[in-house]
Amino acid sequence: MKMADPKLEMRNSKIGLSAVHGDARIRDFTDLAVWKLARELRKNIYSLTRKFPPDEKYSLASQVRRAAISITANIAEGFGRYSYQENIQFCRQARGSAFEVRDHLVTAQDEGYFTAAEHRLMDDLAQRVIQTLNGYIRSTQARQSAKAQAKS
Repeated sequence: MKMADPKLEMRNSKIGLSAVHGDARIRDFTDLAVWKLARELRKNIYSLTRKFPPDEKYSLASQVRRAAISITANIAEGFGRYSYQENIQFCRQARGSAFEVRDHLVTAQDEGYFTAAEHRLMDDLAQRVIQTLNGYIRSTQARQSAKAQAKS
């Protein structure tokens, strides 16, 4: 019998060892497709903001970076919560942060910090994060409903 990785906390009853998404088992927030996509956005934001002028280091660059960090952090924190509803709420916070990133990207483009093509690529990625978050929220709501129906 294969033992579970002792580094992973398995007390999260909503996920546990039985949660399967597609062909892959979800054992940690880093296994979530939505977190991976949000991580890609965050990394791209960091790369892009390195090109900002020095006077933006502590203003717009910092704001957009914090919003991007908030997306992955809220997905992770929601995953670590015990209830479906708390997970959903943190995902909604992450969704709001993704919209904040989109707004900051518009501001950066307006200020000429990157091209329209760069903006389009980043905005498309941010929109994919939002769409994937919406799907993850719906999936979590469906699991919540199925569990409630199974109890009754």
